[in-house]
Amino acid sequence: MPMTLSEINAPDAPQTIGNYSQALEISQHERLLFISGQIPVAADGTVPETFEAQCELAWDNVRHQLQAAGMDIANLVKVTIFLSSRRFNATNRKVRLNVLGDHKPALTVIITGIFDEQWLLEIEAIAAA
Repeated sequence: MPMTLSEINAPDAPQTIGNYSQALEISQHERLLFISGQIPVAADGTVPETFEAQCELAWDNVRHQLQAAGMDIANLVKVTIFLSSRRFNATNRKVRLNVLGDHKPALTVIITGIFDEQWLLEIEAIAAA
């Protein structure tokens, strides 16, 4: 039986703004994949200069991990994005919407210091199949 994802958005809690779920119930799954923080570094070690390019690359790295496990974006159930500054919020949202489309995993965005000063974000995720 295929995995089922059920969005849960309690009517007596704040409603979401953007494409994510307040809670996501997974049933009938067989596998969980925990993806460590994916950084905006290409396989050749280069780091893009702009936030948008870094964001797209970090999402590409998430996709690569998913693909290596035989999964894709639709398998994401929880995403945590760490931003180095609030000023990147709008661009982060734009890229995330482009990547996720209609898929709505649970989501957290945190403004914090990032391990390497070159990196403007990091993305970690949990996927299920």
